[in-house]
Parts: sequence; C-alpha cells; structure tokens
Amino acid sequence: MASTSVSRIVPASPDQVWSLIGGFDALPDWLPYIPESTALEGGRVRRLKNPEGEVITERLVDFNEAERRYSYAILEAPFPVNGYVSTLRVHPVPGRDDVAEVQWSGRFNPDGATETEVVDLFTGIYADGLEALDKTLTA
Repeated sequence: MASTSVSRIVPASPDQVWSLIGGFDALPDWLPYIPESTALEGGRVRRLKNPEGEVITERLVDFNEAERRYSYAILEAPFPVNGYVSTLRVHPVPGRDDVAEVQWSGRFNPDGATETEVVDLFTGIYADGLEALDKTLTA
C-alpha cells in the first residue's frame, strides 16, 4: 500500500478553516477542481464532478468534529488506484490563534500505474487543493 501526506499553514483560525472545509459536501466551496458535489445517502456519500465531467464517488468512513477531521474512501473515480482512503484534518498551531495547519493524507494501492506515479498524482492533488484553500481564505 502506498501513501502520501501534504500539510500547509493557512491564514485562518482552526475553527474558521473547519467551518469552511469540515462539511463532507463542501469541496466546491474551496476546491476549484470540484465545481459540483451532490450529497447522497443522508450525506454519507458525495458524488463529485470535475471540470471535465468525470465522476468521483466517495463515502465518508470517519468523522470527528472535536478533532476537526474526516476520512473518506473512493468508491468510483478515474484514478489508477484501489483501496483508497484519505483524511482531511485541521490542527491548531501552538501559540497562534490566527493560523491553522491543514493536513491531507491518503493511502491506496496502485492499479494500472506505478507506486511512484500514484504517489506523485495524489501529492500533487493534495498540494494543489491546499493552495486553493489558502487562496480561498485570503480572497
């Protein structure tokens, strides 16, 4: 199983960041790559579309409001992996209440691609996503 993780300090308090990204159906609010999200099964599943119209279906597998984190599994996606589980988490920065650290991590099995290729793919997706989050928070 392969894995990757990307962290970034963003210019908002942990509560402000979590209020923006903590909803499982909130990706279109801060991630331009996902302009559309439809909540299914009472909000436990999200059906996403990217700008090319490709569908990504994900299931919420863990949610912890107090720890400001959730994990999800991919059910359907145009990615060369299986067994994908990812976690999005917001951490406080000691001694600072005006910034937060956001960590996006995932583990997965390559399927039709090398481990290096899929690690690079998701490292890029997570880094680009956290860059977009930073831009949303400073807009």
